[in-house]
Amino acid sequence: MLSRRHLRVKVLQAVYAFKLSGYSDVTQGEKLLQSSLDKLYELYINQVAFLIELTEYARLRIEDAKLKFFPTEAESNPNMRFADNRLIMKISENRDFRKNYDKYHVNLVTELEIIKRVFGEIRELKEYKEYMDSPKDSFTADRNFISTLIKVYFSENESLEDYYEDKNIFWAADYEIALMMIIKTIKAFEEDSLDIQKLPGLFDSDEEQAKEDKLFLLNLYRKTINHEDEYELLISSTLDNWELERIALMDNLLIRMAICELQEFPSIPVKVTLNEYIEIAKYFSTPRSSVFINGILDKLVEQLKTGNKISKKGRGLME
Repeated sequence: MLSRRHLRVKVLQAVYAFKLSGYSDVTQGEKLLQSSLDKLYELYINQVAFLIELTEYARLRIEDAKLKFFPTEAESNPNMRFADNRLIMKISENRDFRKNYDKYHVNLVTELEIIKRVFGEIRELKEYKEYMDSPKDSFTADRNFISTLIKVYFSENESLEDYYEDKNIFWAADYEIALMMIIKTIKAFEEDSLDIQKLPGLFDSDEEQAKEDKLFLLNLYRKTINHEDEYELLISSTLDNWELERIALMDNLLIRMAICELQEFPSIPVKVTLNEYIEIAKYFSTPRSSVFINGILDKLVEQLKTGNKISKKGRGLME
């Protein structure tokens, strides 16, 4: 399920944690990497559970309104479309979800205030109103609305990001990745899906691709750390009137990871490596870091090519 960029981000987080921890044994850091992956999956399960709780809250509000002494016509005959969203109901009954829900001890009972606030904001969305009033009442309509809700509300909600960050520091940089996983989960469920259907995992469902991605993850992590001295000498050689210590730690780590990928992964095109780390820098480092890293990597690529230190297998991979 995780793309190569997501895997690079997880490695970056783990290398950063290793550097700050003061560990000397790379295997100690591998535990941090595995923990980070597990925490990402835990966040994904918590976000799915949050969606389910929103529909539960909607259902409770409807039931409470019916108990009024003089309910309105709308309260007596409520629109149950969101409360009974077919996709959410199917996921909530899924055995794999329930197993992971119990595994991570998810408990949103004490989160009524944020659930209430989020539901109130969702009800004001034009997409929600269109969904509730639409004549199309089907599983597909339910699924499309939840997908839209993730894209137009959850992905732009800084307060929800802060909420998850307060819950667990590991979740600070994983919010968007977990939402992407939910989108893939939504696409995986059909009206006739059985409750024994497996939720998408962190890695590709194809065993060979999953094996390749896991090797990429571990080798990028290990080699970035094990070749630290070698890579820092290379970086220093490109600095004009600068000292290595003046480079921000995050920029340093991104450049080291890029060098590692350029030299140690013959099937990944040079251009792909450069583009990936420049894009990651835009999110994880300073506003000017991507330009700085781009300049350093351009020099390093020319230097490594001249020294025959880059070996790529396949036409066009050196470009």
